[in-house]
Formats: sequence, C-alpha cells, structure tokens
Amino acid sequence: MEWLERDCGAFASFGGKWAYPRVHAVYNVYIMPESSVLTLRLDAKLKKQLDRISKSMNRTRSFVAAQAIQEYVSVNEWQIAEIKKAIAAADRGEFATDKEVEQRLKRWTRRAR
Repeated sequence: MEWLERDCGAFASFGGKWAYPRVHAVYNVYIMPESSVLTLRLDAKLKKQLDRISKSMNRTRSFVAAQAIQEYVSVNEWQIAEIKKAIAAADRGEFATDKEVEQRLKRWTRRAR
C-alpha cells in the first residue's frame, strides 16, 4: 500500500487578522498497478460473509476478495520458502541433536504450565 499526502489550507480569522494554517491530511490508498479479471465460484454462505465484510469496510466485494487472496498468497509463499530452506538444511545434515530437542521441549512445556 502507498501513503499519499496532501496539504490543505483554509483561511481563518484570529484576533481580526487572517492566518493561513496548514492542515496536513494523510490518506491510505491501495493502488493495484495492473489487474486482470478472475472468475471464481463461492458457496452462498461465504459470499454473504464477504458481502457483510465489504459493506462494513465500505469497499467493493472485489477489493476485499483481492486483499484476502493477496494475504493468503503472501503467507503461503513465505511458508513454502521456509520449508524449502529447512529441507536444504536437513539435506546438508544440519540437525538438532536428541539432547537439544529434549531441552527445547522441556523449556516449552515449562512455559505452557
């Protein structure tokens, strides 16, 4: 997302003198550089949920769906990349010892209590 800034001004009278105060407004604007059409099927319940969310956000259904898909893709790309790194480390023989695993599990179970 990009942040766009705009200066707004208005004359105001202070003690008989006119002043030009600067008002700084910040807008949060989502700009989709290139877009293409995607058609998909949703079950009725999910479509109603999407409609409720988009209405409460004062956004279009397409905008909210595109944001949700973007978030899903980002999270899954990250997760797949981390799994690939872990597999590469395992292929190089970089494993925790049994003792290191036991110590970590003990720490986690102590914190959970």
